[in-house]
Amino acid sequence: MKILIADDSRVMRQIVTRTLRQAGFDGHELVEASDGAQAAAMADSEKPDLIISDWNMPEMTGIDVLRKLRAAGNNVKFGFVTSECTDEMKSAAESAGSAFFIVKPFTAEQFDEVFSPILG
Repeated sequence: MKILIADDSRVMRQIVTRTLRQAGFDGHELVEASDGAQAAAMADSEKPDLIISDWNMPEMTGIDVLRKLRAAGNNVKFGFVTSECTDEMKSAAESAGSAFFIVKPFTAEQFDEVFSPILG
């Protein structure tokens, strides 16, 4: 599977990548976006099977990326790995079609639990 990791922090993208590997999800093709606009563009050009997105990013927030993709008919599996967690954010994510919501800091065990049904 191809996985798009969208986060404005290069270090956080690396941490997500490392945690995916620690959770046993090696062998997937990983691509990265450094802001929301790039993530939206790469969702079209790269055709990922899964998007793991930060909530707050420059150019376009993660929730705006998700809403844009859904409005365009793109039903890629999409979810959030974010440091913020409010009931409103979770509700907005679910309403927009988010498949998961992981709060930082996270563990390989959490990734395993969330991504096993998606990545197999």
